[in-house]
Amino acid sequence: MNAPSWHQHRGLRGMIALLVTVLGVGWLVGFSADPTELVGQPLSPPSLEHWFGTNGQGQSVFLRTMAGGAMTLTIAVIVATLVVCFGTFIGVMAAMQTGRRARAFDLLINVTLVIPGLPLVVVIAAYAPPGPLTMIFLLSLTGWAWTARVMKAQAASLRERDFVVASKLAGEPTWRIMLYDIVPNLLPIMAASFIGGTTYAMGAQVGLEFLGLGDLSVVTWGTNLYWAQNDGALLTGAWWTYVPSGLGLALIGYLLTVLNRSLDEIANPRLGDQRAWLQHLGKEVDPEPGFTPVVKKVSNA
Repeated sequence: MNAPSWHQHRGLRGMIALLVTVLGVGWLVGFSADPTELVGQPLSPPSLEHWFGTNGQGQSVFLRTMAGGAMTLTIAVIVATLVVCFGTFIGVMAAMQTGRRARAFDLLINVTLVIPGLPLVVVIAAYAPPGPLTMIFLLSLTGWAWTARVMKAQAASLRERDFVVASKLAGEPTWRIMLYDIVPNLLPIMAASFIGGTTYAMGAQVGLEFLGLGDLSVVTWGTNLYWAQNDGALLTGAWWTYVPSGLGLALIGYLLTVLNRSLDEIANPRLGDQRAWLQHLGKEVDPEPGFTPVVKKVSNA
């Protein structure tokens, strides 16, 4: 029994469609209405007129939640793309080098891994000009090293494969081997790294903005939570000013985690085969780690 492919995996396309819908609806709401417009009395509870109520400035919490989700997810996707591309490039380059150049790449990756990322981002963000571009730069600068480490290990194993050795013997340049022989075999891992990078970027961005280290004039989930805390929402009981953004962050994080698990099952034949067999047997079985389930057909002769 073969593991399900990406277009056969149950729920995978639905989760991707839901994420794209959240992003698209958020941008449409942001373009069709101004989320910073004053629409009512400050801290008004949810009603038919304002579904999610208003915040401490009298702005619509619904509009800020939708537009903020689109902005937060957009920044996270850009950061994840940069992290995966740069990390893959450095990792594959490190795997293809030898001698001093290989040690130089290893030193670069290891030093970046050792430096605490969050304190570094907090220090730089406190002095850098606030804005989405600064947030993208900071999160990309501190988030690529783990991807590079994983890609280096995978590329090093592929470097000894017959098709790569054959390309070297044929006189192919290193850049062509990397582009046509190594990187295509890393695409499943790159996809999983992209999902993980998006989750990391969302959490880090919202955390920094909640601390007041982002551009507070830009509507994001982080700035929504910052203004809710600044307006004393917990003390006044105005739960509607922070619950939608916090719940949206938790929901998108959960969807990304499940999506990452689904990609792992597709990329890892062992996980996919295990899931397929358990579904075929129709049993709730939890096999021991490190073992592959074996099905034995017994004859009733």
